[in-house]
Amino acid sequence: MSMYAAPVAKLIDEFEKLPGIGHKTAQRLAFHILGLSNERAMNFARTIVEAKRTIKYCSVCGDLTDVDPCRICGNKKRDHTVICVVESPRDVVAMERVREYKGLYHVLHGVISPMDGTGPDDINMKSLLKRIGDGETKEVILATNPDVEGEATAMYLAKLIRPLGIKTTRIAHGLPVGGDLEYADEVTLAKSLEGRREV
Repeated sequence: MSMYAAPVAKLIDEFEKLPGIGHKTAQRLAFHILGLSNERAMNFARTIVEAKRTIKYCSVCGDLTDVDPCRICGNKKRDHTVICVVESPRDVVAMERVREYKGLYHVLHGVISPMDGTGPDDINMKSLLKRIGDGETKEVILATNPDVEGEATAMYLAKLIRPLGIKTTRIAHGLPVGGDLEYADEVTLAKSLEGRREV
């Protein structure tokens, strides 16, 4: 039996379902919401409903957007010959923060993971292959995460894309700026050596 009134327990339970939210954090969030004025709580609820109602996936790249195509795909100033393939919409935001990349994106919405039962048909891969078959694409940058699933997905995509005659590159992995060699693990150091370049 819960110590809380049923609506409070239900609110805590819903917060606990969010990724990275444990029971204590869910309690704090629930009590914070309950401590808001009615107006602020309703604004919060309306914002969630509005976002859920208006946000969709871009029909070109698969990123989250409120207009279709998204602002990046629709931007004529971007380099439409380069596509950076990422795992999730959060990765697009991370790449855009750098302010160096001026091409387009393609969001896979996952990675190939046999352990989780996720295969190539379960992610946004077919639309990428169709998209790069239009003849405009000159380079595909594979920017999946440097974990087992991300590497497997990048290798799989590279095998499909290379025969099309399109330059296929992988983002570099290795030591972060400001990192110390003594604290780096063996895999990170190996990737750093692999990705070395002439200075």
